[in-house]
Amino acid sequence: MCLPFFYRLFHLYASRILLIALVLLSGTAHAFTGSGSCKSCHLEEYENWRGSHHDLAMQLPSEATVLGDFDNSEFTYNGITSRFFRDGERFMVRTDGEDGKLTDFPVSYVFGVYPLQQYLLPLSRGRLQALSIAWDSRPADQGGQRWYHLYPDEPIDFRDPLHWTGPYQNWNTRCAECHSTDLQKNYDARSRSFATEFAEINVSCESCHGPGETHLELAREEKLQGAHQGGFPTDLAQRGEWAFSENSPIAQRRTPLQSRAQIDSCGRCHARRGTLGDYHYGADLLDTHRLSMPQWPLYYHDGQILDEVYVYGSFVQSKMHQVGVVCSNCHEPHTLNLRAPGNGVCAQCHKPERYDNPQHHRHPADSSGAQCANCHMPETTYMGVDPRRDHSMRIPRPDLSVVMGTPNACNMCHQDQDASWALEALRGWGVQFRDTGSHPARAFQRLDQGDSRGVPALAQLANDPGVAPIWRATAMEALGQVGGRDAMQSMSALLYDDDSIIRASTVRSLEFMPLHQRFQLLQPLITDDITTVRMEVASSLAGVPLDQVSPEQAASLAALFKEYETIQRKHADMPGVQLQLGVFLMSRGDTPAAEKAYREALYLNPQLLPARLNLADLLRTLGREDEAREQLLLALEVAPRSGDTLHALGLLETRSKDPEKALSYLRQAARLETGGTRHRFVYAIALHDLGQPEEAVRELKSLSRAVPGNQEVLLALANYSAELGQREQAIGYARQLTEMAPGNRNYQQLYQQLTTQ
Repeated sequence: MCLPFFYRLFHLYASRILLIALVLLSGTAHAFTGSGSCKSCHLEEYENWRGSHHDLAMQLPSEATVLGDFDNSEFTYNGITSRFFRDGERFMVRTDGEDGKLTDFPVSYVFGVYPLQQYLLPLSRGRLQALSIAWDSRPADQGGQRWYHLYPDEPIDFRDPLHWTGPYQNWNTRCAECHSTDLQKNYDARSRSFATEFAEINVSCESCHGPGETHLELAREEKLQGAHQGGFPTDLAQRGEWAFSENSPIAQRRTPLQSRAQIDSCGRCHARRGTLGDYHYGADLLDTHRLSMPQWPLYYHDGQILDEVYVYGSFVQSKMHQVGVVCSNCHEPHTLNLRAPGNGVCAQCHKPERYDNPQHHRHPADSSGAQCANCHMPETTYMGVDPRRDHSMRIPRPDLSVVMGTPNACNMCHQDQDASWALEALRGWGVQFRDTGSHPARAFQRLDQGDSRGVPALAQLANDPGVAPIWRATAMEALGQVGGRDAMQSMSALLYDDDSIIRASTVRSLEFMPLHQRFQLLQPLITDDITTVRMEVASSLAGVPLDQVSPEQAASLAALFKEYETIQRKHADMPGVQLQLGVFLMSRGDTPAAEKAYREALYLNPQLLPARLNLADLLRTLGREDEAREQLLLALEVAPRSGDTLHALGLLETRSKDPEKALSYLRQAARLETGGTRHRFVYAIALHDLGQPEEAVRELKSLSRAVPGNQEVLLALANYSAELGQREQAIGYARQLTEMAPGNRNYQQLYQQLTTQ
């Protein structure tokens, strides 16, 4: 339930002041004491943790910890033969280095344990890099006990950022936070070097519970009884008590879950996210990290996992999360094992006599199809050998597979059959899907294709309090892509929502609005108590001139912008962060600093196309068109079929008065476009503006057939058809516009003009 505006405003300011006060009072009192200090009082938990994947997340190399074959074994990939051998006590790898030449590297650490193990090799400037040739630690009869490459189908060499020496295999940046305890990255942007430190090498007790010094002091002084959270900065005991009510086959929590503290703690590492500043134990996940939403291409349009997104983003979609299930209901947090084998973990809350029988699952009792997880949590394999389950815990939807190509659990097992077969099988069991045409996934897909007919369905989703907050937030972001009345109405209801996920996404969705309107709306959120929200506000308001607002407003914005830059510069080692910083600085009007940020992004990753495209656009705005063209041609060398690059080149050549070359680039971009409509639409407009109106109409008609609900395309068709004297066709297009948006006065006026001529 949303708070009234003024109460919310007061709440935001008060919460921020309280948070600052707590930080000041806490000072540096909390210190990490090491997992060994937990053993004497918590022996059972300590022994359960020992040997777990958390304990073995990172280790020093030794006979006991190295699982790979270092007995002069060899592995060939992309024409390079790497050798794994011993040099006395050292484990060594001879492979291609940063310059492509074969070089000997010592193994500094082993990384992970099962189903694969990687090896960290040292490079200059304090860098540790994860070798892309990994050891498959599964048993031999499962295909394991072998060396293999993580990118077997891609010819990656030393020039590629995905090469083991590149930025995306860097331990300090990409891996360390989640494999060690109390990590301090310590990146020096001037020297581009690291002095990374950690309190413990692995994921220890304090990685989850926080620093234990205060807890130990209270224990020594026998003051634990009644101490707030036992002296720890967070309380992870949220498993709760569950009971079956009369005649109900599903258990319910006795008391509602009050916060996301436990799942946010797990989500710190088990989520697709970016780090914001320093980690605060017990904080909302979005206060320390920026969460990736369930959007294409990370997820399928229905929210199923696609890219390597880990667990959090799918779990918070689930009905389980909505009724109060937390990670430790299913997983023992110290061993990391399931609470029970097989279907037993689900039977904790779902009565087996109702669900664990053939009447429900329609499979023989001892078959894989009778396993709850196989139907409701299908696996996707990442890193070649690592199957991970989708934690959105959904029912299989072969009907959506038929109409939009999303996967379903039925065909993941029955791979010899297609989705139509699976759908007919379910119908034979009496299962009927009545929302195939109106399912939210269809609306998301349509919008990504440029079809705005899904907007009302997404507005309904965004405003439905019974829907998981992450879906409401994702719907709000989608609405922001098209703007209009539905987006405005939803925004006004959600901008000050109590849920940080919804607030952050709603701020992100406001880019369609004029800057002055965004400024009026977002002022109360400048001091929001969640860092992600403030960062989104900073991005949205970066273009506000400080000399055109009141001194008080200018001071609050200046503080916000300073915080934004400070947080981003803590992660200056990440190409994507430099890209974001460049966009922010460009909006602030600081073109020299923006250019520097874009060039740093490209130094770190020469193949980061968005940075090169943004740099080219910046150079164009400065009148340095030859340099802009050079950047775009470099981008085209990296990705010859990049529609965005061809589109940008076409626009550049349009300005340079070379229409034939411009149309050639724009035509290529249009032909490559499979999602969205921008390139095809701009190509049609260019045809019209360069004297080919008939061809422009043909292109627009083709585009309208592909995305029938695109108002931008229909408006252009109405105007261009009228120009060509095709009055009846123009009236038809205008009529469609008035039917789709009856409140749009411009459409009404156009229709009246055409019908009265």
